[in-house]
Amino acid sequence: MLLTKHDARRLEDEEAGLSLVEVMVVVVIIGLLATIITINVLPMLGQANSSTAQTQISQLEQALETYRLRMGRYPSTDEGLDALVTPPADARLATRFPEGGFINNLPTDPWGNDFLYLYPGEHGRFDVWTLGADGREGGEGEDADIGNWTAEQD
Repeated sequence: MLLTKHDARRLEDEEAGLSLVEVMVVVVIIGLLATIITINVLPMLGQANSSTAQTQISQLEQALETYRLRMGRYPSTDEGLDALVTPPADARLATRFPEGGFINNLPTDPWGNDFLYLYPGEHGRFDVWTLGADGREGGEGEDADIGNWTAEQD
């Protein structure tokens, strides 16, 4: 069968590109995949942040214990966790302060907030905690407070 130039062009036009239905099917499939991934991945991110906060609290606890052994006491609530990186004003105690501090730098929690410190603690010798993702007391899930008294429970 012989095709004329006109017939060949018409055949190419019919075969070129995707139909609207085909494009819509692809968009729906991509949307479903994105939804499934989001539903499965976001809770894991919250769990990872909580786990990271617990690890950071453990590191701060170790630094506070080292501080007590070296300085003879825990930092006061007023001195706070800054006492781990800043030498005390008391010249006698400053001589015991290690070069570089008891920790290289104070971490912020996974949500960008400072850790809180209380001495004497309400839950133990001292309390170190974060207010969670929402930055407010209480909460559930990722918004729950995480402290050195809760690290072993979770």
